Amino acid sequence: MCVEDRISNLPDHIRCHILSFLPIQEAVRTSIISTKWRNLFASISTVDFDTYLLCGLTDRNVDSFKNFVDRLLKFPNQLSLDCFRLRGDEFDSWNDGDYDFDVSGWICAAVCRGVKEIDLFLDNFCHTLPDLLFTCHSLLTLTLTAKYSKIFEVPSEVCLRNLKTLCITNSVLVGDSLNRLISNCHVLEDLTFDECSVANAREINIQIPSLKSLYLDFFFPTGALNYVVVINAPNLVYFRYDSVIVEGCSLSNMKSLEKADICIWFDSSNYETSATHLFQGICNVRSLRLNIHEVIPLASRIPIFHNLVEFEFYGRESWLVEFLHFAPNLKTLTVKFQDVAGTRWNIGVPSCLSLHLKKIEISDYATYMIEIVRYLLDNSMVLEKLIIRVDAMTPTQENKARNQLLPLLKSSKKCLIVIL
Repeated sequence: MCVEDRISNLPDHIRCHILSFLPIQEAVRTSIISTKWRNLFASISTVDFDTYLLCGLTDRNVDSFKNFVDRLLKFPNQLSLDCFRLRGDEFDSWNDGDYDFDVSGWICAAVCRGVKEIDLFLDNFCHTLPDLLFTCHSLLTLTLTAKYSKIFEVPSEVCLRNLKTLCITNSVLVGDSLNRLISNCHVLEDLTFDECSVANAREINIQIPSLKSLYLDFFFPTGALNYVVVINAPNLVYFRYDSVIVEGCSLSNMKSLEKADICIWFDSSNYETSATHLFQGICNVRSLRLNIHEVIPLASRIPIFHNLVEFEFYGRESWLVEFLHFAPNLKTLTVKFQDVAGTRWNIGVPSCLSLHLKKIEISDYATYMIEIVRYLLDNSMVLEKLIIRVDAMTPTQENKARNQLLPLLKSSKKCLIVIL
């Protein structure tokens, strides 16, 4: 019985699109199917190399691998690239020192082919990135992971006029280079610095009208906190800050902000002022996740969070008691306490409890939190659901907690209490 080969009869551009979903070695193997497939892999729009391809390479076939990559990227009259990706992990990377790969040449070849997305894992990389990368007008997405590398030296001429997503991980960011890069990405919408450190900077200046999502996760060597973070992003919708509080923090014109995820700890004498400025900058947010490792005195400088309706809190009980007074319209509260110090919850009921709070969830419940639960039930006039999570307890502790909470379940008529 003869089976018709319909795939081989498809137009070249469709078969190339199919090949782009295969691992590169599988795409190459299709060249033995027939003459129609012989060189088709060289025209795929996604070039994706993983360091597992380097396993078992000998001196003899390293040169063959280099020639293959050169041919794939630099062959004349090839189609434009949608994506060029070099994957890696903590054990293997595209380190020029080990194999003398022409990674910079590969990047330049991708840029010359009008690449739209570049994703590079370059741990232990010995060189800086080629200047040509920073003037790539076709580039829409740039992702860099560069632990133990010194690649982040941005040239004097930068123009990434169509770049919409920039993600940099495990890199040392030099102040002048960083600001020069940010200021020349005029249509950037998504900016991420994940587990990066900053060197030789007085100010990190992020003023991008088009920015919609911003994630800052910095770690700092000793003495590297003496600079200011300035953010002016009128269209920012999501903001995540996971870092030590720096010397100064100025957030302005963030009226579009809907969600913020803030994790802060303190390592400077000026932390109260900087943290206060941070809160003032995000006060328009509707949904806030806050992980705070110290207690900031809530003086009059803390703004009222009029728009806040969802609040997820990880920290000290005493700070939450006070903060609820600054969130008058809160509807949903999720808490996980760092410690419970026996704060007197019965002093001054926040208006959100009386008027708006409908759902509360307490994670990692312990029996000494029973007074908190009673206070919330007694003062939350419109509460519809209280979820108490005891799943982190031992069976004995969980039994004790359920017996402790049972009278509350029986006495609560308006609120549904769920123990998980």
